[in-house]
Amino acid sequence: MNETPEWLTGLATSTTPVPMGLRPPAEGGRPAAVLALFGEGPLGPDVLLIQRSSNGRNHAGQPAFPGGGLEPQDAGPIEAALRESAEETGLDPTGVTVVGTMPELYVWRSNYRVTPVLGWWHTPCVVHAASPDEVASVERVPIAELVDPANRLKLRHPSGFAGPAFRVRGLLVWGFTAGVLDGLLTAGGFALPWDTSRVEDLPPDVVSMAAR
Repeated sequence: MNETPEWLTGLATSTTPVPMGLRPPAEGGRPAAVLALFGEGPLGPDVLLIQRSSNGRNHAGQPAFPGGGLEPQDAGPIEAALRESAEETGLDPTGVTVVGTMPELYVWRSNYRVTPVLGWWHTPCVVHAASPDEVASVERVPIAELVDPANRLKLRHPSGFAGPAFRVRGLLVWGFTAGVLDGLLTAGGFALPWDTSRVEDLPPDVVSMAAR
């Protein structure tokens, strides 16, 4: 059995402040959940990410954690995160130990109040784009590649805001997902010094898909 590592259980008990731009409003917003699923891969600890379909309704074409809105049958964010992950990637939830949840975050573009669920993949299974209309591809991304300074940058949105991003395995991870990853990697003790002055404009094709 693949035991849950101490750094991940530490993340579940740490108190991470919610950035001002991600704080949920007092009212409104649809409850949602994503699964930040970590495991031990061939190249060390890794995290499961999906590339959303360019035809999707929300956040088209963006890399993301698997997840989505809560449905009436869901008992809460944990059940929703596991259900959505199974639907999107073919994940077997019995192979996952849920370690805990993070504070609720708000994604204004889709009006979602998102609860990140932390999971340890103690018994990995084969995953794939199980819902092609929503997911283009699935990737286990090694943490060592995410924290490699050569793969880190900031992306500037046309609004002027510049946030953390990762260019890894053909994926350009930015926005909400990159912000959560940045916080988790730092809190987990994995982050390495990188050139925070490396700022690039968000590619026009990414902007156009994100605006749908």
